[in-house]
Parts: sequence; C-alpha cells; structure tokens
Amino acid sequence: MELQKEFIEKILNGDKRAVSRAITLIENNPADKSKLLKHLHAHTGNAYRIGITGPPGAGKSTLTDCLIKHLTEAGYKTGVIAVDPTSPFTGGALLGDRVRMSESGLLKDVFIRSMATRGSLGGLSKNVIDACNVLDAAGKDFILIETVGVGQSELDIAQTADTTVVVLVPESGDSIQAMKAGLMEIADIFALNKSDRAGADEIASGIKNMLHLKAATEHHWNIDVIKTIAARGTGVKELFTEILKHKSHLLKTGLFDRKRKDHLMREITETVNANLQKNFWDDNKIKLLNKSIESIYKKTTDPYTFSEELIKSISSLS
Repeated sequence: MELQKEFIEKILNGDKRAVSRAITLIENNPADKSKLLKHLHAHTGNAYRIGITGPPGAGKSTLTDCLIKHLTEAGYKTGVIAVDPTSPFTGGALLGDRVRMSESGLLKDVFIRSMATRGSLGGLSKNVIDACNVLDAAGKDFILIETVGVGQSELDIAQTADTTVVVLVPESGDSIQAMKAGLMEIADIFALNKSDRAGADEIASGIKNMLHLKAATEHHWNIDVIKTIAARGTGVKELFTEILKHKSHLLKTGLFDRKRKDHLMREITETVNANLQKNFWDDNKIKLLNKSIESIYKKTTDPYTFSEELIKSISSLS
C-alpha cells in the first residue's frame, strides 16, 4: 500500500478516522507501519505521556476518565491508549470499566483506543508505543497510557511515560507488599483512589513512611500521595496539578531530555531486535533447526553449541 499524502496530512490535522486507521495499520500491517512512522517521526515529541498503572480493581479507568474530562475542560487535546493483556474486545469487568470511558471519546479533541498486548512479555507491546507516536503526531497535548497492572506492564509503562501514576486503594491489604515488589521504584506519583473508604489515612501514612525511608533520587523529586475518589471526581484537579509539577521538575533538572533519549534508545533497540528475529529465521535455518533438534534432544549436542554455530555461520557469510 502506497501511503497517500492526503492520509498523512489528515493524521497531522488530528482527523479521528485517519488516526484510527493509522493505529489499525500499526496493529495489522508491519510493512506499512514502518513507512507510516517514518513520515510521522518529525512531528512527534510534543505530547506529554502519562502512565497510569496499579493493581486491577483500583479504579484506573474511572480515574483516567476523570483526567480526560479535566484536560478537555482545560482546553487540552488528549489521546488515550487503554492496554488490555488479552483482547480489546474481551475481559469482562475490564471492558465494563472502559465502556464509561468511551463516552469521553465522543468529545471533539479526545481520541481513545483500546489495544491488546498480544502476548508481549513486557506487558506493553511495541504497537502501543507506536500508537502513542501516532497520537503525538496528531497534535495531542497529553497522552494517557492506562494498563491493567499485571505482569511486567508496570515496569514497561515507566520506561514509556514521562510521568508514571500508580493507583492504589485502601482495602487492598497487600498495597505495601505490592510496592515492595517494584511499584515503589517506578512511581512518580501515588494516587490513593477510593480514599473515602476505611483505612485510607493509614495506607497513605504507610506509603509516605516508606517513601521517607527510600534513598533520595539523583534529582530529588519528592513523591507525593494524592487522595482521590474517582467516582465523584474528587482529587483529580490536585492529581493533575502534581503531574504538571513533576513535568516542571523534569524540565528544570534536565531529566526530561534524558528520559526521552532513553525511551528512543529502547524503541530503536526493540525495533532492531524485532527485525533481526524476523529476518534471521528463513526457511533454510528453520530446516536446519528441525534437522538438528533430534540430536539436541538426545544430548548428542546441546542448544548452546548449536546456537553459537548457527550465528557463526551467518557471520562468516557477511
């Protein structure tokens, strides 16, 4: 498919149908995806990316919906990628939460897309990052990336977003344990949602105590705990103010440019790795693997020696 100039221009002008078509192309057409992203790259880098993660049931979708409305009222153009670990069309309660969010997608300057990870081990697929680049080129001021908070998605979102918001709830008795498992390291802001429920003050104090015990970061950002009640829209303004405060801190310390360069390096590495894997396993190598698997299985040789010899054979041909 030859990418038409008119199609690219529509994306850059924020046309919803063109943006939707572009993301579909990214998901289903790897060959044309590269061509599209080449055209759009010069127009990216302006949107601020906010990651929203945390355990299932914390109210992330409702909080995301509140942020969308707040951003819209403030005059910002907003894009949302809601990441589903299985499929954007299944998932029971997960989809139920997002039905409410989809109403915000009808707003003029809002675009919402649910995307599947499609088995990505990291939780976020490369397609999600590429979709963010499309929304960036389409003129969005803010891009919200909401994950279901399972597996390695928390770490991946921290390596993709400029600001990472970790959403917790008071009744999750394992909230502190969850933080010990890695959330403490990736959070720029904690949002304690459903903070009108019993135990909210104790959980907030517990998080703050753990944060005080944590070694100071190189750029001395003080992570705060913002109490929210997303179902009522309470605390959303304060949360967004804290996000802007973090953005200002990143710009002031020079960490913003460093994070963006790190994100680009990771994106390039993943692109190269994907292309190498795709191009490496041609018919001849697959036949050789099938031919050798019996001897490897019987311990006549081992998978490590076979792999090394396979790579050496390629190097000798280049």
